[in-house]
Formats: sequence, C-alpha cells, structure tokens
Amino acid sequence: MAQPVNVNFKLDADVKKRMEWVCSELGLSMSAAFTIFAKKVGRECRIPFEVSADPFYSESNVRVLKGRLDDIKSGKAKFEEHELIEVE
Repeated sequence: MAQPVNVNFKLDADVKKRMEWVCSELGLSMSAAFTIFAKKVGRECRIPFEVSADPFYSESNVRVLKGRLDDIKSGKAKFEEHELIEVE
C-alpha cells in the first residue's frame, strides 16, 4: 500500500457539519469518503457526478431580472390578469 499523505483544504462550517452527519449515517469517516471520491476521479478521469450551473443565475438572466425589478420600482411595469390564471 502506498504511503498516505495529508491533504488540507477549507470547507464552510455548515457544509462540513452536513457531510460529517451523512458520513456518520453511512458508517464512513470523512477521510474515507474523500478517499472514495479521489479513487473514483483517478480511475475514471472525471468528476463522478454532473457538475452544472443553475441557469437562473446566469449573467443574462440576472440582467433581465434587475431590469424588470427596476421597471416595477419605477412604475413602468404593467400587471394584468391572464386567461390561464384563475382568480378566486
């Protein structure tokens, strides 16, 4: 077996606490969980799950939302009922 080495990195306290809880529920230490992750990355040469950005927070969408908010604040936005929305 290869000689173990230390790897240090920082996590948000809440993220660490949640991961510790999940690892405990699975009967794993955090070290074992990270080792499993590292071995899978090394074996598959990829992150072993999908990593994607939420398009809601894209620059273009945020720009549109800020513009709409400005329209609402300035009174330029006009609201009206839509036939597909039921009003009680």
